[in-house]
Amino acid sequence: MADFEREFKVQNLIRLEQNYRSHGNILDAANAIIKNNPTRLGKNLWTEAGSGEPVRIYESYSDGDEARWIVEEVRALTREGHARAEIALLYRSNAQSRALEHALFNAGLPYRVYGGLRFFERAEVKHALAYLRLIANTDDDTAFARVVNFPTRGIGARSLENLQDAAKAEAAHLPLPELVDHVVELSGLRAHYLNEKEGQDRLANLDELINAAASFVAEEGEPNQDGEITGEFGNDLSSFLAHASLEAGEHQAGEGDDALQLMTVHSAKGLEFNVVFISGLEEDLFPHENAKSEEKGMEEERRLMYVAVTRARQRLYLSFAQTRMLHGRMRYNPVSPFIKEIPEELVKWLTPRAGKGGFAVPSAPTPGYAPRRSESSRSDSGFHIGQSVMHPKFGLGVIVNAEGRGTDARVQVNFGVAGMKWLALAIAKLEAA
Repeated sequence: MADFEREFKVQNLIRLEQNYRSHGNILDAANAIIKNNPTRLGKNLWTEAGSGEPVRIYESYSDGDEARWIVEEVRALTREGHARAEIALLYRSNAQSRALEHALFNAGLPYRVYGGLRFFERAEVKHALAYLRLIANTDDDTAFARVVNFPTRGIGARSLENLQDAAKAEAAHLPLPELVDHVVELSGLRAHYLNEKEGQDRLANLDELINAAASFVAEEGEPNQDGEITGEFGNDLSSFLAHASLEAGEHQAGEGDDALQLMTVHSAKGLEFNVVFISGLEEDLFPHENAKSEEKGMEEERRLMYVAVTRARQRLYLSFAQTRMLHGRMRYNPVSPFIKEIPEELVKWLTPRAGKGGFAVPSAPTPGYAPRRSESSRSDSGFHIGQSVMHPKFGLGVIVNAEGRGTDARVQVNFGVAGMKWLALAIAKLEAA
């Protein structure tokens, strides 16, 4: 449009600024964000529909907590009379859907992934799971047929037999997340998608499968003598595969069903919903980390955020997490600059904070929200998130997450070289450092 205006020497530029979709506070938030793009024709959306509700912002401890909070908020919205089909959960990257899908599956809420596939239906995830099924059961003909020549390679029956024997010996001693990581690497899947032109999304989904295995261990495992949660059931490959099959097959929403709408921001263009959640609003996630290395990358990310915000008619939620498992590792990214660009008078924070855009630990749960973590971990266990601790085996670490109470209390600790560990406080010999 800028080229058109210049080349045809447009003298009388008419801006179509009246909006018939969103309430005023949502439009004002969108205007405040997009005005930071320097190269634009300039447009200020307005409406006669009134200001409406403030933009709600929620800060969570982790991506899992963020997903569980969204589920509880959705339940509250449906009790208020909102149809699930009029509620959209938006995210910047495809791999982010996994944590949301897992929380929705656990809650028994039907959903539909618009413009894409559910996490466990994605081809690269199916390929990795087929390798894992073949390790768990060498007689799985379906898994064999899928993996025998993907990625493409010349392989004979004897070579495959040797591979299966080595894989089974590997599976006997590796923790489940490490096993999944090894399979993705040694199968050639990672190298295959690294060489694909559009392989980055597929690699992100494979990394998210490793995260799914880590979450499964944390949720289903039992503590060993060191307090580390790596129990037999939670670390069992067959159990994880059964869980993946169950999650892939349940809650399929058909056409016309009242189901939540999950989609990337790109897929949301042209759509509108009464209620919109935009999750994962952290730096390097949204805006995407690639934006920093691309010319006008931040401008394009800000346009995407503008699109996401203006999908909402009546109510808009923005959420971000202090810690997030992403691409196979724990991330501690600051809050997205897009949240900081929204004026305070348009916002209702659902969690206390130290300052705008600063991380803070909620002192009390949001009404209707029942997180699994310990809400007052210091008074309950003597430990709190952000505290430095010492373990006799793993050494010095920092607590990054906490769940449960009493004998069920456990913490997630980043031990640096020793990695990220979930520890049962009733068993782990953990001391304040």
